[in-house]
Amino acid sequence: MSAADVVVHDGSEVLAAAAAARLITRLVDAQAAHGVASVVLTGGRTGIGVLEQVRASAARDAVNWSKVEFYWGDERFLPDGDPERNETQAREALLDHVDVDPERVHPMAPSDGKFGDDADAAAAHYAEVLATMAQHATNIAVPRFDVLLLGVGEEGHTASLFPDTPYVREAERTVVGVHDCPKPPPTRISLTLPAIRAASEVWLMTTGAAKAEPVAAALGGADPVDIPAAGARGRDRTLWLLDRSAAGAIPTPA
Repeated sequence: MSAADVVVHDGSEVLAAAAAARLITRLVDAQAAHGVASVVLTGGRTGIGVLEQVRASAARDAVNWSKVEFYWGDERFLPDGDPERNETQAREALLDHVDVDPERVHPMAPSDGKFGDDADAAAAHYAEVLATMAQHATNIAVPRFDVLLLGVGEEGHTASLFPDTPYVREAERTVVGVHDCPKPPPTRISLTLPAIRAASEVWLMTTGAAKAEPVAAALGGADPVDIPAAGARGRDRTLWLLDRSAAGAIPTPA
């Protein structure tokens, strides 16, 4: 696993714009190397803000959007089209405005889909989707993820992996149904830490003073059971993109 790189921006808007520029460049480079790029999307204010900045960027069309595979790191298990779903927000922010190939967009199932309200069955199906796209570059049944985007919660959760739960301890499955989440909605679907760690690059993006302590703990080597974000690392790169408030508790070099 890679060591963490930390980049601190002056505020949330600058962070989102800078992350968008990085993402465009990363996807262009991946397409140059492999033909098709792959990205794992996240929700939340920062994650969706980055997609909005990609949409607004003059460099947006440097990416061949029809040759990008889109996945999600987690999803709120709600009906299709619900405004709180990460998929819905991502489509409104970016995907509905660029020339994506619908066959390359891989959302997690909604609660009114073919699995009904069975989040575990929906998670197992998503694991099967990932397995069918698996690449030899990884030793786990997931595709080649060129970049995997994540947020960080005030208690240190990432994706929908919350502290001291069975889901953050999961070592075998790539996708899990998450129940009794401490923040709404209570039922979700999430990639596990083994699946996240298969990504080439993992970017953790967060803002605000409320995130400062968990960010510092994660970068300080906390146990992922206590601070799940501490366990999110990429094979080649782990990048933390923070505003000054979220970086406020990171110890400064002597």
